[in-house]
Amino acid sequence: MTKIFIDADGCPVRDETFKVAERYKLEVILVANKPLMIPPDPRHRMQVVSGGFDAADDWIVENIHAHDIVVTADILLADRCVRKQVRVIGTKGEEFTEDNVGSAVANRELMQNLRHMGEMRGGPPPMDKKARSRFLGTLDQIIQSLKRQGALS
Repeated sequence: MTKIFIDADGCPVRDETFKVAERYKLEVILVANKPLMIPPDPRHRMQVVSGGFDAADDWIVENIHAHDIVVTADILLADRCVRKQVRVIGTKGEEFTEDNVGSAVANRELMQNLRHMGEMRGGPPPMDKKARSRFLGTLDQIIQSLKRQGALS
């Protein structure tokens, strides 16, 4: 059965994910280093991890299976999940695949180097309505694709 895992620390699309999951009756697992509020639904649960910087990422990678979906803004986590044949969607609606995750990792490294050299300042632009809409559309497309493959009941 398909599950949605959310790399929840600072995730701006948790509410949107829960709404879509409820429509399709999917289980959602929030993974974070502290407890967060989740809707009162027996299909949803909170997984609190402790430990190092990548503890949530490590827990997600260890617990995902084929036909699961991971929601994350962390490109390195996306890369690890794609290697396990899991569908991965970024918080702004981009799906990470075998074809594009390598260039996303390379771009991340380039931007990090530019910031360290002082060539760039700041981070990504804030979430806007267009990005939220793109996220909802992409998540729905992924779920519909898994449904066509027979991964959903």
